[in-house]
Amino acid sequence: MASLFCRVLSAVAFLTTLAIAFGPLSAIADEPQEVPIEPTTAKAELAPKEEAIEQLFERARPSIAVITTEGRDGRKQGLGSGFVIAADGLIATNMHVIGEGRPIAVQLADGKRLTVNGVHASDQFLDLAILRVDAQDLKPLPLGDSAALREGQSMVALGNPLGLKHSVVAGLVSGRRDIEGRSMIQLAIPLEPGNSGGPLLDRQGRVCGILTMKSAVTANLGFAVGINELKALLTRPNPLPIANWVKLGSLDPREWQAVLGGNWRKRAGRITVSGEGEGFGGRALCLSMADAPKLPYEMAVDVRLDDEAGAAGLVFGSDGGERHYGFYPTAGSLRLTRFDGPDVLNWKILAQRPATHYLKGEWNQLKVRVEEGRVLCYVNGHLVETQAVDQPPTGRVGLAKFRDTRAEFKHFQVADKIVAPQLSPAVAGHIEKFLTEVSTPAGPRKELPLELIAQLAPESPTSAVALVEKAQQLEQQAERLRRLATAVRQTQVRSELARLFAEPEERVDLWSAALWLARLDNDEVDVDAYRRQLDRMATEISASVEKDAPESARLAGLDKFFFKESGFHGSRRDYGNRSNSYVNEVLDDREGLPITLSLIYMELGKRLGLQIEGVGLPGHFVVRFRPADGEARLIDVFEGGHAITPDEAEKRVRETTGAPPTEAQLQPMTKRAILVRMLHNLLSAARSGSDEGAMLRYLDALLTISPDAHQERWLRGIARWRSGDRRGAKDDADWLLKAETDLIDREQLQDFRAMLERTEE
Repeated sequence: MASLFCRVLSAVAFLTTLAIAFGPLSAIADEPQEVPIEPTTAKAELAPKEEAIEQLFERARPSIAVITTEGRDGRKQGLGSGFVIAADGLIATNMHVIGEGRPIAVQLADGKRLTVNGVHASDQFLDLAILRVDAQDLKPLPLGDSAALREGQSMVALGNPLGLKHSVVAGLVSGRRDIEGRSMIQLAIPLEPGNSGGPLLDRQGRVCGILTMKSAVTANLGFAVGINELKALLTRPNPLPIANWVKLGSLDPREWQAVLGGNWRKRAGRITVSGEGEGFGGRALCLSMADAPKLPYEMAVDVRLDDEAGAAGLVFGSDGGERHYGFYPTAGSLRLTRFDGPDVLNWKILAQRPATHYLKGEWNQLKVRVEEGRVLCYVNGHLVETQAVDQPPTGRVGLAKFRDTRAEFKHFQVADKIVAPQLSPAVAGHIEKFLTEVSTPAGPRKELPLELIAQLAPESPTSAVALVEKAQQLEQQAERLRRLATAVRQTQVRSELARLFAEPEERVDLWSAALWLARLDNDEVDVDAYRRQLDRMATEISASVEKDAPESARLAGLDKFFFKESGFHGSRRDYGNRSNSYVNEVLDDREGLPITLSLIYMELGKRLGLQIEGVGLPGHFVVRFRPADGEARLIDVFEGGHAITPDEAEKRVRETTGAPPTEAQLQPMTKRAILVRMLHNLLSAARSGSDEGAMLRYLDALLTISPDAHQERWLRGIARWRSGDRRGAKDDADWLLKAETDLIDREQLQDFRAMLERTEE
């Protein structure tokens, strides 16, 4: 389901209008031309007390803000406008500009960046939001009265598209329209990408509306929310501090605590950090919330730096603040340090060693073993330092970064002993057999072998050609190895899915199956870790309600935790992102599709002893809560837990299919059908992106759990043929011919099979 202001607006039958979708900057297309400002406008031509456009613009310009938000990859994705409404730090904009749960940045026209402390008020239905920023001396714009606007009245729209130039466009009020239950100001104004959230001024400089929509058909038509709606919202604030607002990639406070600043994020199994910390040397920590480990213990993490001049790695023996040990790569060496306070006088380098076994620009495993009287440091399995210590470094453990470093971490673990996984001799032998042996005269040295160069030079260019050919062979071998690794991972996923769905329906572990599905595209998904995370969440909900609480109280506790405390919400501005289909990333980001949000809701409900089943309405997945006593009811998890009446359900189905819902459409879906629907969502995204490799992955998984899916097998046969796998394509064609299905045109199928025979000859 798209955003309220991103759907076709049925109330305006003669025109399709869309929300100004502030997606990736590259997606912003031709901007409408600005209305030229005529400096020679005669004052006598203006109505009494009206200002010239250029005067309005100059006076309002300091109050206009550029608002940007981050996408799921941590890069800037959203762009819009806002305007100051209170000197002590209130800025108004559209809800769809800031999205839901995303980091927000605000910059004024003079280039000053303002720290966003929270969302003071928001209303999804009105598409309005008010930000609270850290400032006391802003210049607010005066607010007018939208009810007093007249058709034909002259208006001015301000904004800051792309953050590159300030924009002013003029036009008229052309009427009012009721759009999906909301009264909107219709404007004859050529709005631009970036105007959304900006002010609509009358010619006295008063804000009469907030620019919200532009026409998708014509350049000279737009819509604004009346300023009186914003005034009403100011009287009913629902403030959230930014730490509670931001859900996209935010750290789970049950697992991690950020100390001394830095921008720490977690998603898809990785923790990333950027921004300078507040501690000495730009230091920032991310400490595990688990109890401090007892001696002896080991801890490890895989780390990758964006810039090798930076520094990031492990921290241990922490008091939760300025005192701790650290082991990390920095500027070509490996360093073991101790911090006893906030400044350089309390910092000591215990050891600094050459990074012989460290791989620049790659993932590297750092490991520390802490014992009574000594600390042992490893990189990629090699011991690089053994350091005697007078006092054992007891305390909390976690991650650290220094200076303005950008780094990624994965596979953080703490245990009595951490053993790196080893290939069995048999598997190692298979890999060696798969590869062509290559001798490297240069050995592990970085410098080129001068003697060999001298020997080969007289034979150039023949020798040079031979070396290039050998390099190409090695590259081909590397590519084959990568393909082999991918095939091994995908086979493992399919095997796990087959094992899970071999169980009777009531015993199928749907949560594990959905996590294995996510591993099709990300082999770093830790299925067991996300299973434990969901169990912890259910335990927390249980602890918030009385023991033996009735079903109604448990459901209320689930809703409070899910929607209010954790901030799970529908992905409106980024609906097509594949991350919305991976339940682990939905759990990390608190944002997803109807089906993935519903699945998490269902699984938490199951752990609370509630009967919540999935209902696959056409085009929109919902859940049904069945109490032991009383009427069952449909719940829209995507829309914040809204209870759906039978009339609403019928209306939705009619809008999608043109017909009333059938009995089958209202029945609970099996776990197998739910996973198949999730795979179809991924398959649709892959087809839209012409990603044939992904299509094959999803079709293979789909046919693993639903082998009798005839249309999907036909699609896979074609995809296999296009990828060069004629044998696999023939297998699918033969299977369909034997099945004698009437879902596939048999003559077309026979022609396809004959074509495969001809191309093989």
